[in-house]
Amino acid sequence: MMEVRMLFAVTTVLAAASVAPAEKTPAAARAVVERYYAAIAHRDFGRAYRLWSDNGRASGKTLHGFTRGFTQTADTRVFTAPPVNGDAAAGSVFVTVPVRVEARLKSGLRQRFAGRYVLRRVNDVPGATAEQLRWHIMSARLTPIR
Repeated sequence: MMEVRMLFAVTTVLAAASVAPAEKTPAAARAVVERYYAAIAHRDFGRAYRLWSDNGRASGKTLHGFTRGFTQTADTRVFTAPPVNGDAAAGSVFVTVPVRVEARLKSGLRQRFAGRYVLRRVNDVPGATAEQLRWHIMSARLTPIR
């Protein structure tokens, strides 16, 4: 009985340290973009910021600057389309998630944007950390639409 318990404990630890197969899919990258906007809608800017690569630095802003960018935003919603370009290069996988964003400013002004987010995760290479194996936002391109 002792051997079975030890095997179960090792299996549990290994499973917890690895990324679940669903997290590797393009659909999981799409879910990151949706979580990003959910965090913004809940004014959890720290969580949204950390969904960017390099612990937020890929956004091109500090956390303070990132947060300030939303001071006039009352609410926001994102509509995502199925991801495209599941490309792999140099040990990484990249996915593009097309989006349409609707925002309302505190002044009542409504804004709409269309564009895309590019997400990246490290491919399953030996030594990759759990953090590296998760999808992160690499870049975003949004254009105002009328």
